[in-house]
Amino acid sequence: MGIFKRMKSISLAKVNGALDGLEDPISMLNQYIREMEEDLLKGQEALSRQIYLENKQKALILETEGLVNKRSGQAKLAVENGEDSIAKLAIQEKLVHEKQLSLYTEQLNTIQNQTQSLYEKLDELKGKYDEYLHKRLLLVSRANIAKSIKQIQQTSVSFNSETIANGISRAEDRILMMEAEVQAQNKFAYHTNLSNGYKDNVMSEEVEEELQKLKQLKQHAVETA
Repeated sequence: MGIFKRMKSISLAKVNGALDGLEDPISMLNQYIREMEEDLLKGQEALSRQIYLENKQKALILETEGLVNKRSGQAKLAVENGEDSIAKLAIQEKLVHEKQLSLYTEQLNTIQNQTQSLYEKLDELKGKYDEYLHKRLLLVSRANIAKSIKQIQQTSVSFNSETIANGISRAEDRILMMEAEVQAQNKFAYHTNLSNGYKDNVMSEEVEEELQKLKQLKQHAVETA
């Protein structure tokens, strides 16, 4: 059936060693997993039929064993009653059922061997299936990390480091200029205040000097009169 072919194709493909080198390993792995899921489902259906046949064969064997025992008892009873013809007929049917029983038993052994083989193949396929599920999980994680790193690298490349440095330098120069303008304004305001204070002092001295002159003239006029 397809299970055995699938196991062979997977082995030949060497999936474990080949997936990382594929252009799209995750898609390829998803395809393998889908095919394995289909084969697992078919295998489970086949196993159900196989178990049904095995149980049916066991029931047939039990029925045949019952017929053998029944005909054997009938033959003994016929011999005891002196009914040889009936005894022969019972013995004949007993021999037929014994041959059938032997055949049915051989068939049961064959069915049981097939069932066991199917169990083993399904277990092997299930193990591969679980392995590839884990492999896919790891690949998806690695792919996401690689994608994130690639995006970061592309973002870094898209920005020219020299341009950024020049922009920062211009910003620093502009800030320094603004700070210098503030300092210059502060110094200008300080010197203006000093100059105004000086002018006020000079003016006061001149006024005082004129006032004294006027007082002296007045005093001189009084004395002369």
